Amino acid sequence: MSVFAGKVIVLTGASEGIGRAFALALADQRPKLVLAARNRDRLESLAAECRARGAEAHVVPTDVTDANACKALVDESVARCGALDVLVNNAGGTMWTRLDEIEDLSIFERLMRLNYLGSVYPTYHALPHLKRTQGRIVAVASMAGLIGVPTRTGYSAAKHAVVGFFDSLRVELLDSGVSVSVICPDFVVSEIHKRALGPDGQPLGANPMAESKIMTAEECAALMVTAIEQRQRLLITSARGKQARWLKLLSPGSVDKLAAAAISRKQ
Repeated sequence: MSVFAGKVIVLTGASEGIGRAFALALADQRPKLVLAARNRDRLESLAAECRARGAEAHVVPTDVTDANACKALVDESVARCGALDVLVNNAGGTMWTRLDEIEDLSIFERLMRLNYLGSVYPTYHALPHLKRTQGRIVAVASMAGLIGVPTRTGYSAAKHAVVGFFDSLRVELLDSGVSVSVICPDFVVSEIHKRALGPDGQPLGANPMAESKIMTAEECAALMVTAIEQRQRLLITSARGKQARWLKLLSPGSVDKLAAAAISRKQ
């Protein structure tokens, strides 16, 4: 039997990018998916695709920066589906600007609320239910949560906070049966880059990445499914990401150059 058959899975940031690809990758296992994001139309479209693949799918429009909305998401999920087995904290946003070019300092608070608190709030409200099912908590962080990345100061700071929070929570849950998986993708083809905040705090509107040179959302989602099935502690999705993690300890200057080159090449 598939690992997630009949399991209740709440997924934030489900409407596009990695979230959408992940929902579709899971749908064949026939889980009960609760799809959360702000855009109802996109969620409804995704839900229809998931149902066509055999999943039960529910749409709950949610702004994860609102703690009350996150409580409502969890409450509605449990009321509709009867339990909660997996929480995937995937909602997030990024930036593309150097610190000395920034005109709008609110970028930092906005990214921290979305990436960090947008994962803390759902997890807090879901935790009692996940303890009952000995479920799985998943945090989609980033390689920027493990190393410093230029033009991403606010995003990297928020993702470092995500990694620290969930690493700490994992220790708290050692005897609970609840697993915590942290996902650290390298660059992925996703709408997140089009929505990246520029120096004026407004979305770029165009993807600055060399899309043909980076991982697709579908490839990333497939790796995530396997890692979550196995309750894997940490998933780094690229060879250079794995290399950078160890180089940071052995030769930190090399990692700085690696990160700078990646941004320069936009891949």
